[in-house]
Amino acid sequence: MNRDWLKVGIIWAVLTALGEVAVVTWRMFPEGYTREYEVVDEAYILLMVLAVPVFMFMITMLTYSVIKFGSREQPTEDGPPMHGSNRVIVAWLVITSALTVGILINPGFVGLSDIRGEESSDMVIEVEGQRWSWKVTYDNGIVTTDELIVPVHTRIRFDITATDVLHSFWVPAFGTKIDAVPGRTTELYITTERTGTGEEDLNLRVQCAELCGLGHARMAMPVSVVGEAEFDAWVDEWLAAESAAAEEG
Repeated sequence: MNRDWLKVGIIWAVLTALGEVAVVTWRMFPEGYTREYEVVDEAYILLMVLAVPVFMFMITMLTYSVIKFGSREQPTEDGPPMHGSNRVIVAWLVITSALTVGILINPGFVGLSDIRGEESSDMVIEVEGQRWSWKVTYDNGIVTTDELIVPVHTRIRFDITATDVLHSFWVPAFGTKIDAVPGRTTELYITTERTGTGEEDLNLRVQCAELCGLGHARMAMPVSVVGEAEFDAWVDEWLAAESAAAEEG
């Protein structure tokens, strides 16, 4: 039995090392565009690092047991009873409890605090969800329904609501989401850090993440994170077009 445990230990150690290397070096998730995304990404990596040893241990034990002790014959009686060690049980409880408390503190409470950040913003954007589209209203009066455009290096507060049923405001590349609730305004803060467009990156889109009816899958809108000069030029162009339309009318 000791040889079996030794073999299992060696296989488990090798698989765990390979798994940890894969987690640390292999980019499993796309690049984000906000500071909040980085916080969430770091939390995912930490949880994966902690999960690899447990996952590999279970895979090793199951595979080794099937190969070494498996039988094609129908068993006629139960196997002999096995007695564990109280020390192993106590050690397991202490280690897992300590890890749980550590995760609860960081990235738990610390991560949530980092994501929420300070309740201050450079820009406020109102977002209204309805079956099955989004309406975006900027603090300068601009209203769009076909694209969300935001400047880079900007702290933005989204005031989000819905007109009919429950929706969920989610931009995968921003790393956070929040429900859009009829009759209620929820707030979401993000800080943009790099530029990109929905044409270049599918994750730059506003996507409803709450099943809201037959058109749920179509409830998406592209997002562009642009330079400040480009954003100001877009605002001036939009306001000029509105002014010209008003004069013609």
